[in-house]
Amino acid sequence: MSDESGNAYCLIDDARPPRADGPPYAACVLCQEPTEYPDSYKGITLCPVCEWQEAQRTACSG
Repeated sequence: MSDESGNAYCLIDDARPPRADGPPYAACVLCQEPTEYPDSYKGITLCPVCEWQEAQRTACSG
């Protein structure tokens, strides 16, 4: 009972918005710091620090 990645327990979607080639950058939805994503991206964007912290909070303990 596993999916293609071999992990049947982790349901976290790791899809990310496309990285920006340069400014303007989207603001982080948590701390308002610049992210690595384009300002034109519609959706939730996190800066590298908040992205790492969110990954730590939601990591599978498998």
